[in-house]
Amino acid sequence: MKTFFGSLLGSFLGAIIGLVIIFFIIVGIFAGLVKAIKTKDVQHINANTVLEIKLDHAIAERTAENPLNFDFDDNSPTRETAGLNDIIACIRNAATDSKIKGIYLNLGDIPAGISSIETIRKELKDFKTTSGKFIIAYGIGYSQKSYYLASVADKVYLYPEGEIMLKGLSVELMFYKKAFDKLGIQIQVFRHGRFKSFVEPYILDKMSPDNKVQLRGLLTSLWGNMLSDIADSRHLTVGAIDQMADSLSISSAEEALRYKLVDSLLYPDQVKAKLRNDGVATAGKMEGEPNVVGLDEYRRSFSIYKSNPKKIALIYANGDIIQGEGDDETIGSARIARAIREARLDADVKAIVLRVNSPGGDGIASDIIWREVVLAKKEKPVVVSMGDYAASGGYYISCAASEIVAEPTTITGSIGVFGLLPNAKSLLEDKLGITTDTVSTNTHSSAPSLSYPLESKEAMVLQHAIEDFYHTFLTRVSEGRNMTVANVDSIGQGRVWSGAQAIKIGLVDTLGSLKVAMRIAAKKANLVDYSVEELPRQMNPFHKFLSNFGAQTSETFLKDKLGAAYKPVEAMEKIQDTKGVQARMPYDITIQ
Repeated sequence: MKTFFGSLLGSFLGAIIGLVIIFFIIVGIFAGLVKAIKTKDVQHINANTVLEIKLDHAIAERTAENPLNFDFDDNSPTRETAGLNDIIACIRNAATDSKIKGIYLNLGDIPAGISSIETIRKELKDFKTTSGKFIIAYGIGYSQKSYYLASVADKVYLYPEGEIMLKGLSVELMFYKKAFDKLGIQIQVFRHGRFKSFVEPYILDKMSPDNKVQLRGLLTSLWGNMLSDIADSRHLTVGAIDQMADSLSISSAEEALRYKLVDSLLYPDQVKAKLRNDGVATAGKMEGEPNVVGLDEYRRSFSIYKSNPKKIALIYANGDIIQGEGDDETIGSARIARAIREARLDADVKAIVLRVNSPGGDGIASDIIWREVVLAKKEKPVVVSMGDYAASGGYYISCAASEIVAEPTTITGSIGVFGLLPNAKSLLEDKLGITTDTVSTNTHSSAPSLSYPLESKEAMVLQHAIEDFYHTFLTRVSEGRNMTVANVDSIGQGRVWSGAQAIKIGLVDTLGSLKVAMRIAAKKANLVDYSVEELPRQMNPFHKFLSNFGAQTSETFLKDKLGAAYKPVEAMEKIQDTKGVQARMPYDITIQ
């Protein structure tokens, strides 16, 4: 009877799961049809239209293929999903589109890295220079990053009761040592690099002096670049803006106006009136509404793809570096190596641009990708374009390129390696009353283990592996950058650098965006006209959704329920993921 009910329950659950999967497939197919229909509806852009840029979403390197993201009601507010590639494409196309009269930056907080925002800002600046069209920025309130972007506009408007959070940059780290001590968990650390501080939250209760030195230098460089750009656009001095941040002078909208950070204090209806007065006609909208088009909608109205047989392969390497296939949010060594190899063997591909946005990860996986870059460079130019991060393993896979391009605000370097191994003996025995026993054929057969600390011989072997891989890392950079190993070591040691700092010490060749990297690659390949092939091809959205559904759901649930308390849980997950030698940035740097 128990077997019968067990089988019945299993069949019932299987049927339910099957129905859920079928439901999502049907929804996906229907969404694709809706998307196709809506795409036809938006092919035509009316005259006197304004391109509205919100940037209220996390900005990926390229727009994800997501047919489940659709909306039945065209009048309902929607969240844009455009990736950095499509944002840039829209701005660039709008510059020559006679139907687009200008750009409206409708800004709040922007959940993106400073380098991504800098790339968009540069494109907007080029838009103004080449097109002569207007850019208007408006915000109920501006974070530092959103104001940095807004400052490029011809006119910057602020809500009368809004504010600008101008206070300088900071990094706040959370340390878990005392919590682990209470739990009875000891983190055994193996590393090379005095600045390789990924391990610090697990073994210290505050930042080391070396860590503070590198972070202060990094933040000073990033802040200086932001101040310089804002001062240039707003016709102010760097010193004046820095003093505003130091003194917290901008505590109200009136003070922002008085210090010339904004041009006017306006309500939303007044901003719409400004748009109308700039010659933007109402066309098929509610009375008094300007005719605007969002990024997603506008991107479907034009094509940037050419059929030229001569190609530049644009390869996206985005996320943590892991062994295996990975996905669109992680750099799987097999998948990225295959993409580079495909581009190398394709006779129509004349150059490769590797777009790296990664804090690093698995050392062996990084080396696998590095090898393919070396092979590709022997046959055609390989130019690296660095995004928000290209650090540790991210720099490892970049160092062999023909040329490296980074934004001034890119976080790079972090040439160093480490390994982590938890010892949970006290937790198991003293806290939980769990003991372990082993039977082995050799002295060290059970090493490494979570249930006892490493013996000195075992620890020595692991540290030797770290030292050996660090030397390999130094050698890779030395060969790729034409520097001595000693020179690389002196700027290595796990230290992170901004792009502006990195160019001075030889880790980067040119400061600029992906556009600059593409231009360099074309020049090296003697290309005047070419098409762009994006690799690796994005994953099937249905397969991606179904394969990640459980993990994403549990992670989202924990984040929603735990809030800031999710950080320790995330920290433990990272320890579990750091198997083997790691070439990873010191930590996830969140700059506020």
